[in-house]
Amino acid sequence: MPLILNIDTATEHASVCISENEKLLCIEKSFEQKDHASFIQPAIKKLFENIHQQISSIDAVAVTAGPGSYTGLRVGLATAKGLCYALNKPLILLNTLEVMAQASIEKQSSIVATCNLQPETNSSESQISEFLFCPMIDARRMEVFTALYDSELQAIIKPAAVILEEDSFKNYLDKQRIVFSGSGSGKFKKIIRHPNAIFSEVQHSARHMITLSVEFFSHKQFADIAYSEPFYLKEFFTTSNKHYGKKF
Repeated sequence: MPLILNIDTATEHASVCISENEKLLCIEKSFEQKDHASFIQPAIKKLFENIHQQISSIDAVAVTAGPGSYTGLRVGLATAKGLCYALNKPLILLNTLEVMAQASIEKQSSIVATCNLQPETNSSESQISEFLFCPMIDARRMEVFTALYDSELQAIIKPAAVILEEDSFKNYLDKQRIVFSGSGSGKFKKIIRHPNAIFSEVQHSARHMITLSVEFFSHKQFADIAYSEPFYLKEFFTTSNKHYGKKF
């Protein structure tokens, strides 16, 4: 049963947690985006004080490596790499959008209720398989970092920077309900009118990394500590950088 430190500083909220196998032991959160760097080290120290163990007892460190905030990604990955190097532990890199989609999938019962689905012989698990999940991270103006996943976290659309329009994802929405979530979904909600578009306010945290980090650990999907870099998805934005995303 691996003991894993999970670190998420990729978006506006930051959190760290310790999991044993797939069980959450304890978690610390911060809701101040500008304080990620000052939050993370004291939070990790507090976690291990709470479980009365030394940090050297962990089996691996998992971190959301992107996409997300340029500074936030650097803070999280630098911390994770430093711990792995010092403790000689493996590093696990997770995609932020997959973690966000996992948060929506774990909220399946409330999503079914939101859709006002009538009770049928089908279970909520079979109902949730009818949904697709589209996490969105705000990336300025009408652009978002996004991807599209099924209920098994298989990518229907791989992570990309996307310019949102009224008919975005229409080909998929015509066939299935899609659950949109994350900081970028609010601006899409203002322009989309499709009846199969569902908007969830679920907020992901480090606890939603647990299922994925355990899976990566069991398959020994470890990253190279020396050469691991954040997954920015696009170049760092400056006022002179007019890089725009794709259109779906």
